[in-house]
Amino acid sequence: MTATTTLRRTNRAPKSAVVVNPAKIQDVAALRATVDGALSRAGWPAPQWFETTPDDPGRGQARAAIESGAEVVFVCGGDGTVMSAVSALAGTDASLAILPAGTGNLLAANLGLSTDLAAGLEVAVEGGLRRLDVGVVDGQHFAVMAGMGFDAHMLDATSERAKARIGWPAYVIGGARHLLDRPMRVTVRIDGGASMRRAARTVLIANVGRLQGGVRLLLNAAPDDGVLDIAILTPRTLRNWLSLAWAVLRRKERVPSMEVFRGAKVEVISDRPQPRQLDGDPIEADRQLLAEIRPDALWLCVPQPADDPDLAIDADAAAHRGSRLVDRD
Repeated sequence: MTATTTLRRTNRAPKSAVVVNPAKIQDVAALRATVDGALSRAGWPAPQWFETTPDDPGRGQARAAIESGAEVVFVCGGDGTVMSAVSALAGTDASLAILPAGTGNLLAANLGLSTDLAAGLEVAVEGGLRRLDVGVVDGQHFAVMAGMGFDAHMLDATSERAKARIGWPAYVIGGARHLLDRPMRVTVRIDGGASMRRAARTVLIANVGRLQGGVRLLLNAAPDDGVLDIAILTPRTLRNWLSLAWAVLRRKERVPSMEVFRGAKVEVISDRPQPRQLDGDPIEADRQLLAEIRPDALWLCVPQPADDPDLAIDADAAAHRGSRLVDRD
């Protein structure tokens, strides 16, 4: 399936469920009234509602939604909530509909999905569907990227309070504390090939290429090409970091202190335990990061392509048309 292939759901009134992270929503009751009302006006049955908990940030709730017969699972939360739900939805016929909340929303940003609630609901109701690959690490799935080293240090150093106050620039502040940390000695193998040894600051294994703040690190990464894009970053000095950042911001094909590879299976082994992350959420530190692609594993609700006059809808149009679904009074 190509990156532009979009299908349409055949059931125009599917059963649905909402998985919501209450820590990311100021007024869950108001959200519930809005979503329930919008789906009712669209002729959908009333959705079931599941709230995440600190012990289960979304995987169990999404699984329960699927087991109850939901064909569409709305996920309202940050990147961690979406990632947890993806682990339950991968390999099933249920589709993910993102209602972004929180700071990151990297999957939505990479795929050009609107952050507007009305637009998110309209996209799901219109029925556009796209197959995505997902990555797998330690039995958990990721849709954006996995990482070991500096990127995980940066995430761990960024407080929820800072993210709530200033948004994505909080990550820059958190990362500045670790710019000159000691490099890790890593061995990287891709698809069982020859081992590569590097003194790296971070290794990123990506399904898509866009980072926080709209920065495009991997220009050729696509979420449905059947491979992962691997970036090994090796800056040693502040000047190296600045040169790397400048090249990335200018969207250069060749970036200093960064090597890029592609493959379906990646093995990264470090000389000492390192912080790790999946889709922007820290996971347990370890000496290794083993990732594998799972092609075409996830159905995602997306806008219909603009070149189809009968089905077309883009994010901006959805935001406008969504006012018909969402009761503003």
